[in-house]
Amino acid sequence: MAHTDTIDVLIAGAGPVGLSAAAELRRHGVRCRLIDRLAARLPYAKAVGIQPRTLEIWDRMGLARTVLEAAVPLRGQLIYVNGREQARIDLTLPPEVPYGFAALPQYETERLLEKYVAGLGTAIERQTELLSFTQDADGVTARLGTASGADEEVRARYLIGCDGAHSVVRKGLGLDFAGGAFAEEYMLADVEADWDLPHGFGVRSSHRTDDGSTDDLLVCIPLPGVGRYRMSMLVPPELSTRATEQAPASGDGVAHGLEGRRGPELHHIQAVVDRLAPRPAVVSRMRWSSVFRISHRIVDRYADGRVFVAGDAAHIHPPTGAQGMNTGIQDACNLAWKIALTVRGEAGPALLASYDAERRPVGEEVVGRTVRHATQGIETDPDDPRTLMLREAQLLVGYRGGPLSGSPYGPADAPQPGDRAPDCAGLTAPVATYPLRLLDILRGRTGHVLLLYARNTAHLAEAARAAGADRLPPEPPAESQGSSHAPDPGAGLQTVAILAREGAATAPDTLAVPGYRDAAGEFARLYRPDGPTGFVVRPDGHLGARFPLADTATALSGYFATLSAPLVTR
Repeated sequence: MAHTDTIDVLIAGAGPVGLSAAAELRRHGVRCRLIDRLAARLPYAKAVGIQPRTLEIWDRMGLARTVLEAAVPLRGQLIYVNGREQARIDLTLPPEVPYGFAALPQYETERLLEKYVAGLGTAIERQTELLSFTQDADGVTARLGTASGADEEVRARYLIGCDGAHSVVRKGLGLDFAGGAFAEEYMLADVEADWDLPHGFGVRSSHRTDDGSTDDLLVCIPLPGVGRYRMSMLVPPELSTRATEQAPASGDGVAHGLEGRRGPELHHIQAVVDRLAPRPAVVSRMRWSSVFRISHRIVDRYADGRVFVAGDAAHIHPPTGAQGMNTGIQDACNLAWKIALTVRGEAGPALLASYDAERRPVGEEVVGRTVRHATQGIETDPDDPRTLMLREAQLLVGYRGGPLSGSPYGPADAPQPGDRAPDCAGLTAPVATYPLRLLDILRGRTGHVLLLYARNTAHLAEAARAAGADRLPPEPPAESQGSSHAPDPGAGLQTVAILAREGAATAPDTLAVPGYRDAAGEFARLYRPDGPTGFVVRPDGHLGARFPLADTATALSGYFATLSAPLVTR
């Protein structure tokens, strides 16, 4: 058996979640290996919805523009019951949200992420499978099966399981994966339809019996291309796995995902379209099809020692609302920066423990909500339309009250520690002749960012000095794996000053830190500072701290002490 030197992180599974974890780790200068048992990415449009929050994360990575050029907008959904239109849901968000909803086949998402990660010096090691692993106080020893047929032993400081619903990592940890499966079976197909429905709108058409139950269903999601949709529907009896009493192909009792048996043919799809389509349509050019099952499960914990699970390895649920892949990507981004700080010796074990504390409640909420929407319909959700859209866009995901969220300061309904740091427009700089967004300022930065807000430059300068921003930034972490993209040199804390719109006439460029003016007043409107105020933005785009500028030194010391705290067990 071959043996390799110790690496920082081994990532099992190179789908969107594993690729996102690799991207964030490499941006932070962390050495990682990314393995996948498949010889090539699958050409299937499985997960297709991209939420606005995911686009914000990709914007900070510098990937958003590439994705936008490949994706198509999702503008809404048309809901029909027994041939009659029951609702039209427009996917509208407040004007300050920088991105809308989008659709992109999963294989394209993976292609773009794979290219991005390769640019950071890491390639997917295909036909390489995690067979088993053990861990001790210092790291993880993993046994890999390779394309050559020879096993390899790898030593890593941490292991992340992004290996899907049938996760080897989850099983190796012995995690409980409680939940169940829907009795219904479905079929998926990537086809073109020649109807004249509004561009960018999905379709959900169902037939309900006299007792209110649904006995026929058609769901269509737009994809890039003319008249192209991913259609899903109930499976006909001749394609049912139950008809032959077959167990899930995985052999682990988890009935979730694509089944590798007989796939639907075009006539199966056409028959459902003939019954349920709101307009007469002919389907054609079927790129692929499959039968699939849906389960709803979540692990009892997202981590055990130096081993973590993310994405479908941790939670599976109905595809309603395109929540799964996006939730997994946020799992990866939440975890990656914490591992990076720990690897560099800038944080303690308590920071890694916060991954489960922050992300498992999110997973529980997503599983519960998607099950309700799948069984009762999104149109029955009790939330007001604005809240519903923000939640579906994953813009309400937050960690208030979590282990890293400090004391609130200012209005209770203003962004507080743990909340998403909202984007805002209308920031101006002394040299730029056009307004900037906050995302423009955060883009490419890997570390924490300290935002200082005040009406005069004296308060800003004093707070910058208290933060140590007048000192040289820390040296960048040592690079490895031949990366051509050096991480941001301010990997620890980077300071940005924002001068209020009605602030002093002194230009912000007189400060020793990058300075901008809140010319449109949007930062003040969205962040609602209570006088001179400081905000710490975490590497994953959530607020870590909020405090009066006069307390800058104390507040920063307290926040970063929380990250460095030892793990306390009870």
